[in-house]
Amino acid sequence: MPATKPTHDPQVCNVALVRAFDFLGKRWNGVILGSLTQGPLGFAELKRAVAGISDSMLSERLSELAGLDLIAREVDPGPPVAVRYALTGSGEGLAPALSALTEWAGTHLPASDPAEG
Repeated sequence: MPATKPTHDPQVCNVALVRAFDFLGKRWNGVILGSLTQGPLGFAELKRAVAGISDSMLSERLSELAGLDLIAREVDPGPPVAVRYALTGSGEGLAPALSALTEWAGTHLPASDPAEG
């Protein structure tokens, strides 16, 4: 009698992965988090690190990431007042995965053509 293979239900296996990529695949989320893996950054520094993002979109994404407790907004009352963003413990938990994705992409995905914008 032939052995039967165990059934594999990809919908069940991939529910968490789908949630992760829905979140990280949301434009700019992964790049913002990746930028913060090197340490806290101010708004202007983040805007330079995430080329192409508008001020309003960066502000929206930072609020969303803070609401999910992945980043913290740190205010130094100054003068002058300075605001910096840093990964929380939960955000730091993503750092190894982001690093692995960065390494994989550098090896396996072609670099984009600067003419493509």
